Amino acid sequence: MPKRLRLTRRFPVAMTNEAYRGLIRFAEEAGLTPDEALTFLFENFASVTDAETLPHRLRLFKAELPQRLA
Repeated sequence: MPKRLRLTRRFPVAMTNEAYRGLIRFAEEAGLTPDEALTFLFENFASVTDAETLPHRLRLFKAELPQRLA
């Protein structure tokens, strides 16, 4: 039987409904729990993001933050 991940760090996370639905959808499609899906995404961040589009998407997200928080 495969060994389960030992999740040793916990932190409160707040996210939009859209982000949460995306996480749940990804986790279900991958056959993972949401915790395991987040662990996978962060451990493999460099290989699951497109280095060319990430800075642009990050700038757009940061520009929208004041409107999202209002």
